[in-house]
Amino acid sequence: MLVTIATVSAAALAAPVAGLLGYRQLKRAAFAGKLRITAPAGIEESGFVRIGGIDQWVSIRGEDRRNPVVLEILGGPGASNLVFLPRTRAWEKHFTIVRWDMRGAGFTFAAGGPQGQGELTHQQLYRDALEVTEHLRARLGVDRLLLVANSFGTVLGLRLARNHPELYSGYVGTDQNIIDGGRERTAYDALLARLRAAGRKKEKELAAAVAMGADRSKWTTKDVAEYNKLVLTSDPLSYDTMKTVVMRSLWFSPLHTLRGLRSYLKAMEFSERLQPEAAAFDERAEGTDFRIPFFVFQGDSDVLTPPAPAKRFFDDVTAPVKEFALIRDASHFASFRHPDRFLDLMLTHVRPAVTAQPAAR
Repeated sequence: MLVTIATVSAAALAAPVAGLLGYRQLKRAAFAGKLRITAPAGIEESGFVRIGGIDQWVSIRGEDRRNPVVLEILGGPGASNLVFLPRTRAWEKHFTIVRWDMRGAGFTFAAGGPQGQGELTHQQLYRDALEVTEHLRARLGVDRLLLVANSFGTVLGLRLARNHPELYSGYVGTDQNIIDGGRERTAYDALLARLRAAGRKKEKELAAAVAMGADRSKWTTKDVAEYNKLVLTSDPLSYDTMKTVVMRSLWFSPLHTLRGLRSYLKAMEFSERLQPEAAAFDERAEGTDFRIPFFVFQGDSDVLTPPAPAKRFFDDVTAPVKEFALIRDASHFASFRHPDRFLDLMLTHVRPAVTAQPAAR
């Protein structure tokens, strides 16, 4: 993903630098004002919490502490969701949103640097997530949290939801990854088809994709980055989303200085080492029985994590309540391209299911 962001950044920053910086400051100031929470029952706090032996950044925001508490599991890997705060401001009227910069991401990486992240493995992130969960239960006085995972974060999100129904009231996956032990190749085959359809203009890219092969277990971190770039830049809607949603959110983030943006990208580069380990995961082998409400809201035109594999996995899931929905005119980053539509799904399907649940025993 980092290579894709760098590619799009080069095109987006072709305008005169002085004008861009001045406009950036105006937009950041406007967004900072928009983010202020003044509701009497609201909460707006952020800072470092000692998790897993290192200081990790936790942001808690919402207009009413009585609302369900959402624990977001970020994607990337290493891509903090804090840059999307202005786009998702309306979510905070209905949910208390916790955004956790896990080790290797965002402000956690910026504070400790590469040497201060400790062990960066999926198992350690899993242990960290449980520790964050316990911290939030105590801090906010709630029994269970609602898990909302996006993109690469859904790999961790599924494991948490499957194994700990006593801690979580429901699971929502968007940009849902289905790894299936390397058997899933829908996105790869679609990429080859797009590159072949482009003819001679994409001969070099097609050769690279064919040489890479579909077996993710044989990919290096460089292969994964190159694959993500090929997928997202070969699809017009995905490329537009990278420019208008991801890059704009990064560039105008009121929380990130220019130095902070460089650190943000370095965090993603550092966290790419998580990709090879994930290639061996098998969601079906780990289980399709979930004892909490289960939801998947996928972009209908997502070429990186296509809706078809997500729907096949969803169909195999057993859960007290489950719902699958497509977000129209959306590629990857569906919830951030159309935050209003995602919120509508959360209010229509998710909130009624999780607030009707009895307290954990």
